Amino acid sequence: MSYLENYFNRVPHELRKSSAIAFMAAFDHLKTNNPFIVEKMIQELQDQRCFLKLIASENYCSESVQLSMGNWLTDKYAEGYPYHRFYAGCDNIDAIEAACVNEAKALFQCEHAYVQPHSGADSNLVAFWAILVERIQNKQVEKLGKKNINDLSNEEYEQVRQLLVNQKVLGMSLNSGGHLTHGYRYNISAKMMQAFCYEVDPNTYLLDYKKISEIAKREKPAILIAGYSAYSRKINFAKMREIADSVGAVLLVDMAHFAGLVAGKVMVGEYNPIPYAQIITSTTHKTLRGPRGGIILCQKEFREVVDKGCPITLGGPLPHVIAAKAVAFKEANTPSFCVYAEQVVKNAQALANKLMHHGVHVLTGGTENHLMVFEVPSSFGLTGLQAENALRQAHFTVNRNSIPFDKNGPWFTSGIRIGTAALTTLGMKEQEMIQIADWIYLLLKHTKPAKAEKGNSRSLVEIDSSILKEIQKHISILLKRFPLYPDLIFD
Repeated sequence: MSYLENYFNRVPHELRKSSAIAFMAAFDHLKTNNPFIVEKMIQELQDQRCFLKLIASENYCSESVQLSMGNWLTDKYAEGYPYHRFYAGCDNIDAIEAACVNEAKALFQCEHAYVQPHSGADSNLVAFWAILVERIQNKQVEKLGKKNINDLSNEEYEQVRQLLVNQKVLGMSLNSGGHLTHGYRYNISAKMMQAFCYEVDPNTYLLDYKKISEIAKREKPAILIAGYSAYSRKINFAKMREIADSVGAVLLVDMAHFAGLVAGKVMVGEYNPIPYAQIITSTTHKTLRGPRGGIILCQKEFREVVDKGCPITLGGPLPHVIAAKAVAFKEANTPSFCVYAEQVVKNAQALANKLMHHGVHVLTGGTENHLMVFEVPSSFGLTGLQAENALRQAHFTVNRNSIPFDKNGPWFTSGIRIGTAALTTLGMKEQEMIQIADWIYLLLKHTKPAKAEKGNSRSLVEIDSSILKEIQKHISILLKRFPLYPDLIFD
């Protein structure tokens, strides 16, 4: 049973119908003065209904989550945290945010949750500064015999500030599947700290914990990051914590991509970061299937400073999104979500296995989570950008992705990243994934770079028109079997 089918079975038809009516009424109201915006919003829904969403970082949230965001809660300022605000009139916001925190703690079985970050990048930024403030700034202020930084002289404060911006961070390189915020030189994470990276093994593309340990012992970072945006294997967090402890680093786990697999009890034991990481960051969408936003889970040591994400880096919280997060966390804390999370992985494995059956190189030789990166076969003569464009024309939505040591660089790339979270939400299972793998291979096999006179051959493609039409037809039939938000009907 798909998540949407389960939602329809749990929610009375009358309530679902009223939710759909509320959506459509809102659009009718908007249409009077904003016809262009409404047109594009409805077109986005139609596009999502007509394309196979295989982007690993996207999903479909429930109508309840969406409705939680579109309301008057957005009108309230609420700097601070529950029951400790800098604005009056936050009684209801306090109750909602406290409920959201409790839902997150119950879902992940963690000591504390901070639900205000607006994105995963914001979550990481708050987490970085929380670690630096708690482990560096506060200890230095104590050494100077002062109560807080306001008691420091200008010279003393500058000494502390220099300490803060000269700490080291060690994370997986973008080249190997890490995230921009893990120390990429163009990102602020590599500008506020000295950033060092660990790579995957050049032959297997797997993490080498021995080499990570060697780099950590050489550089002695203040923060060790575990997590990824394009790595298809589980991480042993017990080993990562052991490495962090050996050099006195704080282990920060960025589980933005696999939070739903943790919540759904697919990643357990040493592959569950909750017992091992002092701080965990995540988005609340992707596999967790909530609204676009971020969250931080942490041990008690960092609770006080994490709750001060505003004013450290954040502005005012978004109460309407926090309400939607609370709804999503409650939805995820159910047996049906565990079934969903397990199916996400089964689907990814079926998809990867069939691609490999066709001779496509899937990095690491398969997947243990919701995503995979495959190398566009060199025999096809296509870049990742060309493959992405061809797939989009056939009604697949994917994103190109660098592979380790990519000769085509980060723009054109040599790889494609795909994930199964969204299609699993629609109810698709292994058989559908096998069909999708066949179509991907068939399409790329019959695609070639465009001739030079037609433009930049590194981005444009020529596709066998009969194959293209055949695949578009198959995808249309498939998506009619698994409709998105079927109660929403616009004229």
